[in-house]
Amino acid sequence: MKAPNVGDKAPDVSFPQLVNGKWTSIKTSETFKGRTVVLFGLPGAFTPTCSSAHVPRYVELQASFKKAGVDEIVCVSVNDSFIMDAWQKDQGAESLTFWADGNGIFTDALGLLVDKSAIGFGKRSWRYAVVIKDGVITHTFIEPEKDGDPFEVSDADTVLKAIGGKAPPDVLLFTKPGCAHCARAKAGLTEKGLTWSELPTSPRILRGLPGENTTPQVFVDGKHLGGADELATWLKSH
Repeated sequence: MKAPNVGDKAPDVSFPQLVNGKWTSIKTSETFKGRTVVLFGLPGAFTPTCSSAHVPRYVELQASFKKAGVDEIVCVSVNDSFIMDAWQKDQGAESLTFWADGNGIFTDALGLLVDKSAIGFGKRSWRYAVVIKDGVITHTFIEPEKDGDPFEVSDADTVLKAIGGKAPPDVLLFTKPGCAHCARAKAGLTEKGLTWSELPTSPRILRGLPGENTTPQVFVDGKHLGGADELATWLKSH
C-alpha cells in the first residue's frame, strides 16, 4: 500500500456509475476542480464499522462541514453500484455522494487498494479520508497498517477539526411521555437548531443520577447539565 501524501494531485480517472437507473461515467477531475471535497474510503458497504460509525457521523456533520467550506463529501468503496445505491438509502445518506469504485480504479490510483482475500473480500479499499482542494490533496487521514479494521483517524470529527470546523454539541435527553418540561427542552433545542438523542427513563435510571428524580435530565458532550431550567440557561450562551 502506497498512501498518498499532502501536495499530491488527486487521481484523475473515470469509472462507470449507475445514476438514477442509467449508466454514466464518473470523471473525478470534474468533482475536484475548483472545489473543496472531503473524500473517505472504507472496506465495504453494509459492513459493521462502516455502517454503524463511519458513514453515520459524516451524515450528522454534513452541515458543519459545509460551514467549514466543504462543497461535497464523497464516500468511496470497492463495491458495485447496486450495492452502494442500496446502502446509501439504508443509511439515509442522501446528503453525501457515494461512489461505487467497483473495479478499484480510483482506489488503486490513490494507492489504497489492498488485498483482503483472506476474509473473502478480494481487492478492497483501505480505510482513510482525504481533503482535496482544487484537485490537490491538502490533508490525509490514513488508518494505521495493522491487523483488523482500524478506525482511529479517518472519522468525521477528526477531519472536521483538522480543517478548522466545529461539531455541534452532543445532547442526550432522558425523558418520559407527557412530560411538559421535556417538551420545553426540545423546543429550546429546536429553536437553536440543535439535534439531540433521547432515551426513555425510569425511576431506576434516575436513581443513578444523585439527587435527581425529575425529567428531563440533560447531558451535553457527556457531562450532566441538569433539567430543563439548566438547559435553558445553557442555551442562552450558545
